Amino acid sequence: MNYLLLGGHFDIHSKEAKLKELEEITKKEDFWQDFSYANNINKEYQKLKKIIDNYNSLLDGINTLELLNNELSEEEYNKELANLEEEITKLEKETHLSGEYDSLNCYLEIHPGAGGTESCDWASMLLRMYERFCEKNDYTYEVIYETPGEEAGLKSVLIKISGEDAYGYLKRESGVHRLVRISPFDAGKRRHTSFASVTVTPEFTDTPNIEIKESDLKIDVYHSSGAGGQSVNTSNSAVRITHLPSKIVVTCQNERSQLKNKEIALKILKNKLYEKYLQEEDAKKNALKGSQMNIDFGSQIRSYILEPYKLVKDTRSNYENNDPDSILDGNIKEMLDFNLKNIK
Repeated sequence: MNYLLLGGHFDIHSKEAKLKELEEITKKEDFWQDFSYANNINKEYQKLKKIIDNYNSLLDGINTLELLNNELSEEEYNKELANLEEEITKLEKETHLSGEYDSLNCYLEIHPGAGGTESCDWASMLLRMYERFCEKNDYTYEVIYETPGEEAGLKSVLIKISGEDAYGYLKRESGVHRLVRISPFDAGKRRHTSFASVTVTPEFTDTPNIEIKESDLKIDVYHSSGAGGQSVNTSNSAVRITHLPSKIVVTCQNERSQLKNKEIALKILKNKLYEKYLQEEDAKKNALKGSQMNIDFGSQIRSYILEPYKLVKDTRSNYENNDPDSILDGNIKEMLDFNLKNIK
């Protein structure tokens, strides 16, 4: 039985201190003046309170079972033990999804690496994998923009994924994904290796410290190139915004209205700028501690091998699966759950 979760590996005291801190915030007179901020604090408070209540309930259950050990039949004892183990597994999952931004929706962006058509096709395969995952697990997704490859696949794509703990589940997907297969584009049927990068960021509901000046923006409008209905390629509805100081570029083409696309693009830009701000603050904190934060985006996190054998292997958690076709069809929940427990 996993007693460790209810011992040193579960820091109940820090969680209780955080809950008390949040409770004090909710008591302030001006708490509900900023509804978005208050709503987020309240969600965090309720989630943390649920984890602590479940922890205390499980602790009581374990103590009661130990006291009744000699009074229960073996069958009754094993049944109660199995129920407790199931609840501990649920609590463990909730604990791993209790990060500051884990409950938020997220943006998932895919870019192919070098390799032309091969990598572009690999990017479209990854997009399908995440879309199928969403369809099978009660998440919704929305394509913000996509740029098709010259011959096949995608040059870039950004989707928004919405649902419970979307960012918490998918944040460990950020990194470089490697595919090994017999190329369908090679007449010689040779084996090719392709790479694509995935970036997952939370959809921040509050972005303090971020002000965007109109003079810092370069805004371009153009014909949409992806799916989008009758007005695609008939009007300049797609919007590309370049933030000149940071060189960050965002694009939106999923709406028919240029005004709506601009509104969404500005929201994504603000989201990216806030993420950059948080990364810089973390870097400063780590520098003060005398340590370095690994910000190397080029690290390979997972291989999907279709030839000469079949294997999906995550290099960080050592998760392995011998059915890459199933993984690429969106059956990645088992892998995501495994990585929740085994990747810090």
